[in-house]
Amino acid sequence: MTNTDHRTMRRVLNRELAGTIGLLTDEHDFRAMRRYRTFTFDDHRTYLRQVELLLRTRASEGSHTTVALFDPQEYAEFCTETGLDPDVPSSRTRYTAELAATGPALAYEGQPLDDLVPALVDEAVRQATWEYASTLLARLGACATCGEDVGRAAFTRASALLVRVLDTSPPGNRHLVCTVSGTPEMVVAVLHADEDSTGTTQLDEAETLEFTTVLALGIATQRPGGLVMRTSAPGTTDRIYGWRLRGDGLEPLTAGEVFDAYCTDIESGDLVSPESGVDYCVPPDLGEDGDPAPGHHH
Repeated sequence: MTNTDHRTMRRVLNRELAGTIGLLTDEHDFRAMRRYRTFTFDDHRTYLRQVELLLRTRASEGSHTTVALFDPQEYAEFCTETGLDPDVPSSRTRYTAELAATGPALAYEGQPLDDLVPALVDEAVRQATWEYASTLLARLGACATCGEDVGRAAFTRASALLVRVLDTSPPGNRHLVCTVSGTPEMVVAVLHADEDSTGTTQLDEAETLEFTTVLALGIATQRPGGLVMRTSAPGTTDRIYGWRLRGDGLEPLTAGEVFDAYCTDIESGDLVSPESGVDYCVPPDLGEDGDPAPGHHH
């Protein structure tokens, strides 16, 4: 490919940039876009290289770029709904600008595309999980015996439990995983709770919201589920704690159960070899707040 071609390609991409670039992360999506005459790339690797070059150039010029996940199927639907011609670069720009507001997106901070792409895909999975879990919660409606909104009550309960888990855990960085099985799919949420130099816990708002929603889903649907927390602090071995969802509370697992839960692959059920230098522990007592409430269940 000649230099002029490269320059033209970059100009084409640059023109389609609204401070956000819609990235076709996989080969399959890339091929779907090739049916448009105005989409001028014919090789996914070359396309990714050009995008990376463009991101670097923009960063060096002091421009901030957000990278969003471009979904050809959603793009086609967007064009149908808005009456736009999908084979016009300005339609892609419109869709990409829209993506920045609503879709999975990450700020480009100079990281290699090989790191950015999986992070973007993770972000998309997180968003889809949250939407799925909130939709299921919203559908549960009111409790037949007390008339309370089941989803909202479960969310309030889940928030309180999460606060108790974080308050009673040893200091350091915490990594929590909540799983709820068969609703009809296994739903998983992850939360990072790291301490800053003053000992204040830093939580990402979107992550916290999603984590609480998945925990609430487990409480509301009474599906088998659990929570595992790993704590790391300088000068100590990592510790792993676990609880099983029981009613609307969390029941601590024994050290042996935590070991079993942690050393089993969620997807396949196969055993994973335990890590050395990790302690499997009984969780701290959550107090009355963590116990399942007596009396009526939704």
